[in-house]
Amino acid sequence: MAHVKLHIPGPVEVSPKTFQALCRPAIGHRGQGFKDLYAGIQPQLQTLLSTKQLVYLSTSSAWGVMEGAVRNLVTKKVLNCMKGAFSDKWFDVSKKCGKEAEALQVPWGSPIRAEQIDAKLATGQFDALTLIHNETSTGTMSPLAEIAALKAKYPDVMFIVDAVSSMTALPLNFDAMGIDVLLAGTQKAFALPPGLAVFTASPAALAKAATVKDRGYYFDFVEFEKNAKDSMTPSTPSTPHIYALDSKLGEFFAEGLDARYVRHQTTNQMLRDWGSKHGFTLFPEAGFESITLCCFNNGAKPGGRAVDAAKLQKLVKEQGFLIDGGYGKIKGTTFRISNMGDETVESMTPLIAALDKAMTQL
Repeated sequence: MAHVKLHIPGPVEVSPKTFQALCRPAIGHRGQGFKDLYAGIQPQLQTLLSTKQLVYLSTSSAWGVMEGAVRNLVTKKVLNCMKGAFSDKWFDVSKKCGKEAEALQVPWGSPIRAEQIDAKLATGQFDALTLIHNETSTGTMSPLAEIAALKAKYPDVMFIVDAVSSMTALPLNFDAMGIDVLLAGTQKAFALPPGLAVFTASPAALAKAATVKDRGYYFDFVEFEKNAKDSMTPSTPSTPHIYALDSKLGEFFAEGLDARYVRHQTTNQMLRDWGSKHGFTLFPEAGFESITLCCFNNGAKPGGRAVDAAKLQKLVKEQGFLIDGGYGKIKGTTFRISNMGDETVESMTPLIAALDKAMTQL
């Protein structure tokens, strides 16, 4: 079967070099070889996230750590900031974890703004908040730095941030922002297969977690910290994923982080330019668009072109590329195309050509 290259919002395309790294010989996960592997990538992970804290590896999807953060850090009430399918889901997860939760809901396509959070936290009801930085269902990126600045005003509130589709594509300065948890799955901008999550936690978060009963074991932040100090994981890790992460981090730093960030901006602009050429507008509110994917309106706004999104997806797939036909309640009225991970101007050019050709067939 011919390979169809992934340009959906995740998982994204995985390079042959990365797959080769996954196939290194197995090692014992409680031996010195694994300790050396974990210790070897720790400085790069810390540099990537601009933190002095240990960076943890969880053999799970990002949702495991997201649920774990709620279990570890919420004792009073959590404010779930909701602006799309995935951030909306966190509200449901919080309640299923038995936590008192309140929704800060904004229209899909709008960002979460600092003043909205400020108004809620000023009530004194909350000891935690959850935020998805880059909402892939709508292609909307909230102003994380502005939101994080509120931490100084509310030091006892745990700021939990999902950077699943933004981590490695733009700078995320964990220590400087002062937030409490920053997490990501590796199947998006890291360009690894699904199955591994990366996260870090502030000293305040670790101290809070240590006081919380019934936080479970598999995602116990205290256990992650204790084991990471010894270059270990609390439970059996997926060593192939960590080998691949080691390889990937080597690529990041060989390229240079700043160059990597510019590359994502460049490839994202290529998609925006393609959409503009064909009369498509972007779904997110202006100024808050993602740089790792584009969510295009399919004629939903004045001046926007309407096409058969499913047919566009099919025509592009026939040429060897998979794009997304929209997600959740905006499926069909939007469609999404990713540029995150390893994508370059050279790798995006054939995709743009395929999209152009498909448009002539609609």
